[in-house]
Amino acid sequence: MKELTPNRPYLLRAYYDWLMDNQLTPHVVVDAYVPGTQVPQQYVKDGQIVLNITESAVGGLQITNEFIEFSARFGGVPQQVLLPMAAIVAIYARENGAGTVFDVEEAYQLEDTEEAGLSVVEEPVAEVSEPEEIKEEVKEPKRRGHLTLVK
Repeated sequence: MKELTPNRPYLLRAYYDWLMDNQLTPHVVVDAYVPGTQVPQQYVKDGQIVLNITESAVGGLQITNEFIEFSARFGGVPQQVLLPMAAIVAIYARENGAGTVFDVEEAYQLEDTEEAGLSVVEEPVAEVSEPEEIKEEVKEPKRRGHLTLVK
């Protein structure tokens, strides 16, 4: 029997569409240390970065079975962002935390990476709110995580 392809890209696109259809702001949590990941390193915290991927915040958004790619401005500097599917940890709505944390899939296991040391960050590290500039929100720390596990 043929092995199934990973379900992460399909679930990611479905959650993205669902969040956009409900006028929510989709954010992705990214493991910045996965090989091939291209993100502005100055915004990486504890090995992760949280990015706003709404169409109004990025340019040329592509979500394929292998990666998410877009251009955005960080601190006024335009950058091309490339996120391999293996680097996507979660997708959620900024407004209410609705979304999912993705299961570990065999297709995305990295031999030299210890995933146990990484966890989902509680607050956005870097959030691109408009194509022209970066917006960093300062909020009171939450006592519990804002991601909701949806099955």
